[in-house]
Amino acid sequence: MGGNKLKEFLDEQREIQNDKSATELQRKKGKLTARERLKYLLDADSFVELDAFAELQTKELEAKKKAGDGIITGYGTINKRAVYVYAQDFSFMGGSMGEMHNKKIANVMELALKTGCPCIGLLDSGGARIQEGVSALDAGGRIFQLNTLSSGIVPQISAILGPCAGIAVYSPALTDFIFMVKKTSYMFITGPDVIKTVTGEVIDFEGLGGASAHSEKSGIANFVADNEKECFDMIKALLSYLPQNNLENPPYHADDSPTRDTKKLETIVPEDPKKTYDIKEVISEVFDKRSFFEVQTEYATNIVIGFARLNGNVVGIVANQPKVLAGCLDINSSDKIARFVRFCDCFNIPLINLVDVTGYLPGTEQEHNGIIRHGAKILYAYSEAVVPKISLVLRKAYGGAYIALVSKEMGFDKVIAWPSAEIAVMGAEQAVSIINKDELSKNPKTKAELVEQYTKKYLNPYVAAKLGKIDMIIEPKETRIALIKCLEMLISKREKRHAKKHGNMPL
Repeated sequence: MGGNKLKEFLDEQREIQNDKSATELQRKKGKLTARERLKYLLDADSFVELDAFAELQTKELEAKKKAGDGIITGYGTINKRAVYVYAQDFSFMGGSMGEMHNKKIANVMELALKTGCPCIGLLDSGGARIQEGVSALDAGGRIFQLNTLSSGIVPQISAILGPCAGIAVYSPALTDFIFMVKKTSYMFITGPDVIKTVTGEVIDFEGLGGASAHSEKSGIANFVADNEKECFDMIKALLSYLPQNNLENPPYHADDSPTRDTKKLETIVPEDPKKTYDIKEVISEVFDKRSFFEVQTEYATNIVIGFARLNGNVVGIVANQPKVLAGCLDINSSDKIARFVRFCDCFNIPLINLVDVTGYLPGTEQEHNGIIRHGAKILYAYSEAVVPKISLVLRKAYGGAYIALVSKEMGFDKVIAWPSAEIAVMGAEQAVSIINKDELSKNPKTKAELVEQYTKKYLNPYVAAKLGKIDMIIEPKETRIALIKCLEMLISKREKRHAKKHGNMPL
């Protein structure tokens, strides 16, 4: 190669990789540059850039052309495991998504799909590049199609690291997990200025689409970090629980005794079913020490979901939280459970339910907003799942919630109960009020006696066990050991289903 041509290439490469204006702009906003983000996220010296010299093709924007077109794409490794990545550069036209910009994203997504590697997007974009018109929109459509085609084949992760508006938010919404950063990341279809013009409503960026809004209210954000580096550390932690693709099993890592008893559970969980406790303490005691990685911590807190390890094997946990709404299932928690269950099923992650639930949340608001439809999503997700499914009843499992989270006829492979478990259509007081309505109208004083009789006769695990609805009744201290043994027997489970395009989930 001629000396002049090599020098020209090296000069242009240096200009691409050392953009001082980009650094200054991001620093003013308290953010890292796109290259700094990739450097922190990926293993040292592992990043290989692709399409570095791609430029926008619109003549009207000729003066603004710049190599890379506001997006850095390529591949590298995280903890020595291959990933494909893209990082938007907000310093170039606000990270706007033009035709070449979108094609570059689509290219790495296609490569991730072909090679069976996770795909991670670091997003910082104002949305579609208006000047490029329909060409930019069509290229965005290719991204959405690839998100959909990749779904359930490779893990897809989005980190929102600045404002993301319009078409920039739809791709993250199609991925498996969304990370946001407090005070610097925002997601919305239309920004505050447009909303004020159209509806007259006045709201700021944070209130409309900040991390709190999406982690607590909409449920769109799965994880929230205090800063960008913490966000990248959380992404690395999440990947440690996930396989590369749907044909692999999750990584195995054991560092806790399989024979460790769980005596503390007797003090954590009160025998009185009306007293509350924190289910996270149960999770911490039962599963491998310090292995629980919670998902959607602030959303629908009556349910706790997340990944953990059980004797080194990755599992997905779905648990009722008695200290919030008594652990009832409602609209938001139904969506939360269903999506998590389907993700675990996609990527060969066994499911373990910790059940203490009185039922679906009653009320006019829940009914009018579609609790029937949303609640059915749980039924659909568990019925559809073919991974090992284990359910442990700690105290209560009533009515429709029992069916959703426990019933063997729903496809749960192993059902375990503590001796204190209550399994019935409903609680004793409600049941007596219905069954003994006429008797109570004549003599209300007999209610306490009838409740006691009903409790002794029906609210125990032995009735269900005699009918073959429960496989094992165990002492609380045996919980970890029993779950490990169940998982060992189910880990090689294979289940065939009828061939079809896909089902029609009640969305």
